[in-house]
Amino acid sequence: MAPSSPVKVVLLDIDVLFPYALSVLPETLKTQWDSPDFAKYRDAFPSEYSSSKDALEAHVRDLVERDVKISYLKSLQGYLWAEGYASGDLKAPLFPDVAAKLPEWQRKGFKIMIYSSGSVAAQKLFFGHTDASQSDLTPLISDWFDTVNAGLKTETDSYKKIANQHPEFSPTEWLFLSDNVKEVEAAIQAGMQSIVVQRPGNAPLSPEVPQRLRVIETFDSLDDDLNVRTK
Repeated sequence: MAPSSPVKVVLLDIDVLFPYALSVLPETLKTQWDSPDFAKYRDAFPSEYSSSKDALEAHVRDLVERDVKISYLKSLQGYLWAEGYASGDLKAPLFPDVAAKLPEWQRKGFKIMIYSSGSVAAQKLFFGHTDASQSDLTPLISDWFDTVNAGLKTETDSYKKIANQHPEFSPTEWLFLSDNVKEVEAAIQAGMQSIVVQRPGNAPLSPEVPQRLRVIETFDSLDDDLNVRTK
């Protein structure tokens, strides 16, 4: 499991803010249902849901619970996040090691890129309004990828497509960090280096995963060259 090449690009997965969107949805439906700004998001839903506040809310909760990725839901979530950021009610939560490591990695010359199931627009909102001391981290990010411009995160071809966007780097010079084992496996199949990041709140890993994949719990477990530190 030793890395084959020095890392030059760090490709990061991020969590999207589903809980916040759900928490503000009822009040948004109550106060903005007939607002022209909100109407385009409401009317993008199938008619059986867009005709009723209760039906739309129930449908959104069902989609989120089933982890369904569909364009009209993602657009609504993006609107709710943007409203939250604009009002100051929402700050994107980052683990402390993330907020510290991104500027450190940039100073050391690593390219930092993001690949998330959330849209590129949502990613930029996220990194533009974090709870870090330097709230806007977007200047640290070199490129952004989502399921629209790259493809599904569990498919090997998505990582090949991302690497092809930056031919100045060999796939082996990329390091993808994710809490999703299937995504890590797909990145490895595409020729990238990849590590499972097991965070608080994640489901327990199968005992066999650490036997075949590198696993860390914090970015602080990586050395200056982005290899897993040896004890």
